[in-house]
Amino acid sequence: MKTALDFSEIDAGMLAEVGGKAANLGELIRAGLPVPPGWVLTTEAYGQVAAGLETSGDGLAERARRYLLQAPVPDAVHEAIVKHYAALGDDVPVAVRSSATAEDLPFASFAGQQDTYLNMVGAEAVVDAVRRCWASLWTDRAVAYRESNGIDHAAVRLAVVVQVMVDAQVAGVMFTADPVTGRRREAVIDASPGLGEAVVSGAVNPDRFVVYGGEILERHAGDKRLAIRSLPGGGTERVETAYDGLCLTDDQVLRLAELGARVEDHYGAPQDTEWAIDGDGTIWLTQARPITTLYPLPERTRPGLRVYFSINVVQGVMGPLTPMGLSAFRLISAGGAGLAGFAPADPLDGAPFVSVSGQRVWADLTTAVRSRPGRVILPRLLALGEARTATVMERLFEDPRLSLTHASRRPFLRAFGRFARRVHLPSRVLTALTRPDQALAYAARLGDELDKRLRVPDSATPAQRLDHAERMLSGTFPVIISIMPIVITGYGLFALAAKLSGMPLAEMQDVLRSLPHNPTTEMDLELWDLAIRIEPEPFKEHPVSELVRRYQEGRLPPVAQREITAFLDKYGHRGVAEIDLGVPRWSEEPAHILGVLVNYLRMDGGADLAPAALFAKGAGQAEAAIAHVVARARRRGRWRGAVVRFGLRRTREFAGLRELPKFYLVKTLAAVRHSMFAVGGHLAGLGVLDSATDVFFLDLREARAALGGGDLRELVAERRAAYEQESRRRHVPRVLLSDGTEPEALATAATDGALIGTAASAGTVTGVARVVLDPVGAHLEPGEILVCPSTDPGWTPLFLTAGGLVMEMGGAMSHGAVVAREYGIPAVVGVPDATRRITTGRQIEVNGAAGTVSLL
Repeated sequence: MKTALDFSEIDAGMLAEVGGKAANLGELIRAGLPVPPGWVLTTEAYGQVAAGLETSGDGLAERARRYLLQAPVPDAVHEAIVKHYAALGDDVPVAVRSSATAEDLPFASFAGQQDTYLNMVGAEAVVDAVRRCWASLWTDRAVAYRESNGIDHAAVRLAVVVQVMVDAQVAGVMFTADPVTGRRREAVIDASPGLGEAVVSGAVNPDRFVVYGGEILERHAGDKRLAIRSLPGGGTERVETAYDGLCLTDDQVLRLAELGARVEDHYGAPQDTEWAIDGDGTIWLTQARPITTLYPLPERTRPGLRVYFSINVVQGVMGPLTPMGLSAFRLISAGGAGLAGFAPADPLDGAPFVSVSGQRVWADLTTAVRSRPGRVILPRLLALGEARTATVMERLFEDPRLSLTHASRRPFLRAFGRFARRVHLPSRVLTALTRPDQALAYAARLGDELDKRLRVPDSATPAQRLDHAERMLSGTFPVIISIMPIVITGYGLFALAAKLSGMPLAEMQDVLRSLPHNPTTEMDLELWDLAIRIEPEPFKEHPVSELVRRYQEGRLPPVAQREITAFLDKYGHRGVAEIDLGVPRWSEEPAHILGVLVNYLRMDGGADLAPAALFAKGAGQAEAAIAHVVARARRRGRWRGAVVRFGLRRTREFAGLRELPKFYLVKTLAAVRHSMFAVGGHLAGLGVLDSATDVFFLDLREARAALGGGDLRELVAERRAAYEQESRRRHVPRVLLSDGTEPEALATAATDGALIGTAASAGTVTGVARVVLDPVGAHLEPGEILVCPSTDPGWTPLFLTAGGLVMEMGGAMSHGAVVAREYGIPAVVGVPDATRRITTGRQIEVNGAAGTVSLL
């Protein structure tokens, strides 16, 4: 049984035994960094005293702590502690600190989850502190932290670090990257007199310094009214202080920043460090751990500061994409880039402006941000779909590091000209203006042709399936995007009507209610219609899991079985996070749809409250809105009224097609997914993979190479684990700079306490909030206000019972806003941290015209 080791004996290979802190200290000493001497205690005592404890259930933390505190310290361990403590000298003050194996991980730092005992003097005091450190593995906060990060309690071990105390005159914390803005290589230092525990625990308002590039950018004096100091006989005391001025000199600040840079260079990643300065002015490094909250940087392929925009955010998918999903997105982007003449040499590499970070997709918008045409067009486009991002971009235009470098309009005009020719923009617009029925027929015909192209013979080989998948993924986008000139015609005429009538666009939103030809709202209405046709009994009597089992076994009542199958035949290619080829579709996992049917069948109310009736009512409101706008325009000239009437009729016909390209694209992804299942089954048969679904944790190149054999099971297991870890990320930036900075500033709340967002669907509603982070299995009572991070079409069945909508993401033309208007429910989008600031059950008022959410 190993009992104690000097720090110099610890290496990274012992991480699994002694935990992050102990291994880190050993590395830092060998790297020549100033770490106070000490030793680490490793023992099997944890396993002995914890044997037989349940590792789950209520009261787990309290039971485990009590058991550990009552257990005697084994004789061998006691002897090792006394021996190593005596070797330090007579009654040397030490810090007794925990070092758990689930600590300082790349995705979870566990900062402060276990306990530290400072200024322990005497062998028996150290033994008692060691026992209390063991018990602190089971503090309530440590147990909750492990559970939230998916770490098995039974797999965690804890060593104890015993470290000679530094007689700190000043101490504190230093981050080698700004933990708030994310800017890399910007040291943020908090300092206060006395021991660093005052700063770490938040007991004091410390001095703050910010250093970048060898220059002190900020000095902010805290009040420093409290200090924690060592007592002569052991232990610590809190004393009130009256410290004027700053507690660090500029020289000390710069020396600390230089030390932080050395630590970061050693580990190759930004670090959260603790430090102390003794009476002789020596700087000691007492701890270093990775900063786990920083969003990983996209791989930079071009020099200089780059501006990245999250494609995941704009698509309403906050989680990561699978490797196969990312590979598919690259191919799709290559097809899109080719329209403007920027096709990559190898389509599998993706468009040159697409990057991947945190298993999410990012678009490099630097060229647009630094060009005059881009600065005109970009905010206008973003204002429609992501209003908060538009504000961020306008602020970036003022950053001198992103000054104009592409002042000429010629490159933009050439690219736009190529795009316009390839999607036949002029002829499509002309057809939309003069022959609307023909334009609509063209959009429908594309769907029929796509269905034919997506068919793959059952006899196709895996290689042939991969060939077909690559052709469809790279070739579908250029085809389906040709619908957008028709859509743009509709919205362009909408803007023209606003200008001719003198009415603000915000006051014309009722024109867009209950739009025809929108595949998403058509789907939702068909699902509602299905709910009123099927036999209700089993849906009211059984949980969703049982309904799924009965449906898959063909044991639902005949009408329900037939109607649900018909619905999934038509719309089963859809799903939540449907832009990821690697996630299941409704046809594979129908629990979400069956759960929505259960919700619908719970609704009480007359026919007037049925979605079909509300949709028809919305269409009537749209007609009334058109008449109002026409009347306003006619007062400014008869010809204006005629043009406005013509334009808004076209708007009504074409604006709903906005959802059609994505509908077709998702159908393509679903078909390719079906084909990849066959490839995965083949690879599983070869022993390359464990199961067919493992293929979605390969990219397309790897899947093709795997046809030759090999063993990729370990690679897939690693990627599944990384995917699960990334799925737990709590925050994804909208915009990210290549130096790590997240430039978005939170919206300021109104003086009356209201939350501010973007007006998306007019109307005011007061009701009970229901915060939903995942639509699968979510239950929304009729009239409740849906509060969610973002939405894609997989969410929209919930809209039919919602009284209102509040979204953290999006703009007035984002998916959720469009559907909310069509259903006539008040909506505010782009509300920062709405899912955190609003709690389920809270009464709120949503003002969809003002863009405010009031907490009542």
